[in-house]
Amino acid sequence: MEERLDHILVVDDDRGIRELVGDYLERNGFRVSLARDGKQMRETLAEGVPVDLIVLDLMLPGEDGLTLFRDLRTRRRDAVPVLMLTARSDDVDRIIGLELGADDYLTKPFVPRELVARVRAVLRRTRMLPPGAMVEAPARVAHFGAWRLDLAQRNLVDADNVVTPLGSAEYALLRLFLDHPQRVLSRDQLLAQLVRRESDVFDRSIDLRVSRLRRRLADDARDPQYIRTVRNEGYVFAQTVRYEG
Repeated sequence: MEERLDHILVVDDDRGIRELVGDYLERNGFRVSLARDGKQMRETLAEGVPVDLIVLDLMLPGEDGLTLFRDLRTRRRDAVPVLMLTARSDDVDRIIGLELGADDYLTKPFVPRELVARVRAVLRRTRMLPPGAMVEAPARVAHFGAWRLDLAQRNLVDADNVVTPLGSAEYALLRLFLDHPQRVLSRDQLLAQLVRRESDVFDRSIDLRVSRLRRRLADDARDPQYIRTVRNEGYVFAQTVRYEG
């Protein structure tokens, strides 16, 4: 019996990007369908051929990517994994997408090899679910150590239920750490996700953001329990993170 290839649906209004991504995925062993907008995406899904993952651009004409994503999660019970593409310089839509339940995101321009790696990682994570398990609604609260983060209100709440509102920069940095616990994140990686520009050896903006976030968490820099510095590498979020709806 011929082995079934994972089927990836690429939705992007830019023909060049759409075809480039499609060709690269095919060369790396995937079956690929292409769609330029929400209408073509729905037509492909209606054909009945199983789609294992959707690569969805947020900046689409007509119905944008977030609208299409909400519709997917509302109408489809199988919760097909979605990797979002965004060219935006701010984090607003990316964070909204992750809160709604997107599985990953990638910012344009990107290296095709990284896209393939992320597609494979999402497919691996998805298949770790028990057979027939339904994907739950997006988590609304993240618990870690003595704190919890309300993802809808963007409030940090301590063990005594004292609420601390977070600014956009603090929230984005904390979410990035919570999404990658126990993993060293370099300054370049943090800058690429949060600041959207190349770093240089004199750029200390990430260190300043980390310092402010540590103060929010009452995390003693001399003996940190949450954000630890890894010399010559970056930072690691040292707590276990648990999400709930």
